[in-house]
Amino acid sequence: MTTAPTWPEAILFDLDGTLIDSAADIHIAVNTAMAADGHAPFTLDDVRSFIGNGIAMLVRRAYAARNVTLDGEALRLKTEEIAELYEARNSASTTLMPGAVEMLTRYRDAGKKLAIVTNKLQDTTHAVLAHFDLAQFFAVVVGDRDLPRKPAPDMLLHALSELGVRPGRAVMVGDSPADVGAARAALVPSLVLADGYSTTPVETLGAGAVIASLWELPQGIEKLLVAAAAE
Repeated sequence: MTTAPTWPEAILFDLDGTLIDSAADIHIAVNTAMAADGHAPFTLDDVRSFIGNGIAMLVRRAYAARNVTLDGEALRLKTEEIAELYEARNSASTTLMPGAVEMLTRYRDAGKKLAIVTNKLQDTTHAVLAHFDLAQFFAVVVGDRDLPRKPAPDMLLHALSELGVRPGRAVMVGDSPADVGAARAALVPSLVLADGYSTTPVETLGAGAVIASLWELPQGIEKLLVAAAAE
C-alpha cells in the first residue's frame, strides 16, 4: 500500500450494518415466517445476531434457534419465502446508518471510486439502493449472485477489477467478521464499524482500524495511512 496523497483510490462498502440498518425489516420478515410455521417469535436483538454471511445463513441460524435443521431444498424454499417477505417490506422500517450520505458524498466529491460489496441478494441490493437514492454514489454494485460470498475474497476482487483499482489502493469498510476476512484474503486494508451487527467484539476481528460510526471514516482512513507509512 502506498502513502501517496491520492490513497485510497477506491472505497468498498458493505451494506447491512454499514450503510443501512435493515434489522427491523429482517426481523419482521423472519417472525412472519416463524409464526406461519408455529414457532415463537424472536426479539430484534436475536435477529441481529443471525445477520451475516447471506440470507440463507440467516434462515439456517433462525430455524436452528428453534431446533429445526434446514438443508438442501428445504433451506432453499424457506430462504426464498423469507426473501420475498423481506422484499415486500420495501425498506419500510430500514434506516440509513449515521453519516452514510454525508460520507458517501464527501468521498464521491473527492474523486474516490465507490462500490458496494455485500452478501445481500443482488436484486434486493439494487432495490434498497434505489429506495434511499444511493445508487448515484456507486460505480459498481456486487451482491450475492454467482460469486463465493464474503469472507471469500472473490466479491472484493471482482469489484476492484470492475473499478480498475489494485487491492492495495482500496479500503474495505464493513461491520462483520466476513467483511474483515474477505478484505484480508483480498489483501485490501479494512475498517470495521463498532455500531454494526457483529456479535464478535470488533476489536478482535483484525481490521486495520475500528471506528465508532461512519462519521469517523476520515479518521479511520488516516489511521490506515499512518500505519502504512510506518511499515
